[in-house]
Amino acid sequence: MALEVQIRKGEPTERALRRLKKKLDREGVIRDVRAKRYFEKPCEVRRRKKKVLAFTDMLRRRYNT
Repeated sequence: MALEVQIRKGEPTERALRRLKKKLDREGVIRDVRAKRYFEKPCEVRRRKKKVLAFTDMLRRRYNT
């Protein structure tokens, strides 16, 4: 998967870098790299996902009423 950001004429490189970072964030590349930084056992993956679902469910219940 190759992401490209074209630098426009007269555009500062900082702005192009910011656009690249936004694009990477939208694609989920950085999140995926951080998750694969170390091995996680399947039971730990299930436990983590279950905790995230419980938390989002708690927030949903709190703010829907």
